Amino acid sequence: MPMLIEHIDAIARKKRRGVLFLDFSQEGSAPLFDSFNLNWENLPIRQQVIAWLEQNQIGWSHCGYFADVNLMGGYQGRIYLDVSLNIQDPTYKKLSRYLETPEGKMKLAGVKFQYLPLEMAMKNAHHDEPGFWEHWAENF
Repeated sequence: MPMLIEHIDAIARKKRRGVLFLDFSQEGSAPLFDSFNLNWENLPIRQQVIAWLEQNQIGWSHCGYFADVNLMGGYQGRIYLDVSLNIQDPTYKKLSRYLETPEGKMKLAGVKFQYLPLEMAMKNAHHDEPGFWEHWAENF
């Protein structure tokens, strides 16, 4: 079923803050390079994480990677986490404890916990101008 999926940088600009997201990979592969062949719908670790997020009432949504006008690709299983990076926030603490060891290493093989600062997302602020993507598509 078709979905309209926002890029992670567009989500950050809408939220007006840095954002957290997860990348998934097959165990032992690099997320960005092998993700084009990734069967993300049936990836057990992704299903496990989503089930945990839902059980813990942590909002999430599908998202695309950082927008790049030189690259067009399909959805690769990435998800935005509707939790701000605030080490005092109980929801962030719960999420962090689930995903990371106290030393900051990932607990779950095939999951990469990432943060996109708003400053970096703002580099693509021109993408939010009316008609930007329509004009881009005409020239693609």
